[in-house]
Amino acid sequence: MSTIQTDKAPRPVGSYPHARQVGELLFLSGIGPRRPGTDEIPGNEYYADGRLRGYDIEAQTRSVFANVRAVLEASGARWEDLVDVTVYLTDMARDFKPYNAIWAEHFPDPGTAPCRTTLGITALPTPIAIELKCVARIAAPAAPAR
Repeated sequence: MSTIQTDKAPRPVGSYPHARQVGELLFLSGIGPRRPGTDEIPGNEYYADGRLRGYDIEAQTRSVFANVRAVLEASGARWEDLVDVTVYLTDMARDFKPYNAIWAEHFPDPGTAPCRTTLGITALPTPIAIELKCVARIAAPAAPAR
C-alpha cells in the first residue's frame, strides 16, 4: 500500500493523502477545483466583505478535472484508468447540465467512460461548487522480457 502526495494538485484541506494505492487500485481523496499553490478557486466572485457572490461551474469543472489528472499522473495512472467517479455538486439544478457537457468532452465514448454517480449536496468544506471522488486501476507493470 502506498500513499501519493503531489504539489501539482491543491493541498488537501485535512490530514489525508491525495491518493492511496492498494494493489492495482488507486483511491483518490475528494479533489476540488482549487488551484495548486495558491488555493484560488477558479470562477469564484466575492463581495468586498469576502462573501461569495457567484461562481462559474464550467471553470470549476475544468479545474477539478485538471487536478484529478495531476493526481493520477503523480500516481503513475492516466485519465483513461479511471473506473469510478462520484461527483458532488452544491447546486444540482443549476450546475448539472454545464458540468455534464464538460464531462462529455472529456469522456465522449460512454463505452470507455468510467462509471459515474452525481450527488447534489448542500455544502463542501471550502467555497467550491464541485468535488470528485475517484477510483482508478493502475495496470501491473509488464514482466521483463526474457
